[in-house]
Amino acid sequence: MTRICLVFATAFSLFAQGPYKVVKTAKVGGAGGFDYVYADSAGRRLYIPRTLNPARITVFNLDTLEPVGEIPDTSARGAAVDPKSNHGFVSSKPVVMFDTKTLAVLKKIDVEGGPDGILFDPFNDRVYIFSHSAPNTTVINAKDGSVAGTIDLGGAPEQAVTDGKGHIYVDLEDKDNIAVIDAKSMTVTAHWDLGGKGGQCAGLAMDVKNQILFAACQKPQAMVILSAKDGKIIDSLPIGAGTDGAVFNPATMEAFSSQGDGTLTIIKENSPTGFVVEQTVTTPVRAKTLTLDTKTNHILLITAEFGPAPEPPPGGGRRGRAPILPDSFSIVVVAK
Repeated sequence: MTRICLVFATAFSLFAQGPYKVVKTAKVGGAGGFDYVYADSAGRRLYIPRTLNPARITVFNLDTLEPVGEIPDTSARGAAVDPKSNHGFVSSKPVVMFDTKTLAVLKKIDVEGGPDGILFDPFNDRVYIFSHSAPNTTVINAKDGSVAGTIDLGGAPEQAVTDGKGHIYVDLEDKDNIAVIDAKSMTVTAHWDLGGKGGQCAGLAMDVKNQILFAACQKPQAMVILSAKDGKIIDSLPIGAGTDGAVFNPATMEAFSSQGDGTLTIIKENSPTGFVVEQTVTTPVRAKTLTLDTKTNHILLITAEFGPAPEPPPGGGRRGRAPILPDSFSIVVVAK
């Protein structure tokens, strides 16, 4: 009996570990902070904005992770690409529009607010620039860089997704709800409350085929799963601490949430009403933003090593930010 139990325990342990693991870490170095990472699966490039020392957009070969160039003098948070026009955009102020083939800057677009998140919507070839301050959304035509209009979301947006059919969904971090945008009229048509299942949501992913949203939240730490048809909550599953991004892979029917505590939570969609936490992958601490390469099914995360935070100033106050250790910035690849 003891031997059987040991065999069973070992088998269960192996199953619990799951198929995903860190398969590659590319220490690419470079000074400056970082936020979002974006994989252009069609163009085979990886875009990583780096802030300060100096501010720039670093660009890598998505297959080899070797550097292919950069867009200088650009302080941005995220990037997005229109594969039709080969125009890229970054959420900077002003927004920078560039040629994805040459990385040459084509235009600088004045916008209000504080650009942060970004989304390209193939429905009508527009780019959405999101800001925590009003106006929360600036809509730009990808073909020529003209501003189509602005949208007030009534809260601070984090991540957004599109169904490609005229609907944009945005998680509002400070309101604990999902805002729904009509892409034709550029108006908000609904706010779906998460009902206490999750709050301070920083990631949003979507199963377009089955019309299901995955909202990755920090307080409480949960992936709230809801219908994109009416906002009805289907389920809520635990994730790690400090989520800052989510993606869904339709090829594997899995949702991923990256967390600053050094974990990547993988949720399997077994059916439109059945979901389980399939695996929790150990990743470097602070690897909290991610992107999906739909060609290889690889998940790519970015992180760096940090030194100790400075002591608070005399007389009290907040500690300063922990400094990034020189040349420690890395791209991490998770795959089966």
